[in-house]
Amino acid sequence: HLQLMESGGGTVQPGGSLTLSCAVSKSADVTYSIGWFRQAPGSQPEGVAAIDSDDKMSYAYFVKGRFTISQDSDKNTLYLKMNNLEVEDTAMYYCAACLQGSRTYKYWGQGTQVTVSS
Repeated sequence: HLQLMESGGGTVQPGGSLTLSCAVSKSADVTYSIGWFRQAPGSQPEGVAAIDSDDKMSYAYFVKGRFTISQDSDKNTLYLKMNNLEVEDTAMYYCAACLQGSRTYKYWGQGTQVTVSS
């Protein structure tokens, strides 16, 4: 139903900004929620931000006010604008999608690395 591919990761200094992109290839009639997750070495994956099928956005408490999730009008690209990055934001970032009616994020991209370091 869906194929996802992230881009835009890199290395920035603390306080810097990055914008991640996720290209979405999908069937014409599929309805889904989509979001960003991250996983740091030695840690469990955690949700960062998401947009549901009604275009309602949600954020993890640790990124509120710093990160913004958005998508283009055709829903072909998902974005994550990250401002005021902290060392603790260093992780592999993934976009993932969950079909309407399911609670499982079944579709995942390959990930893009974000490193925040001075």
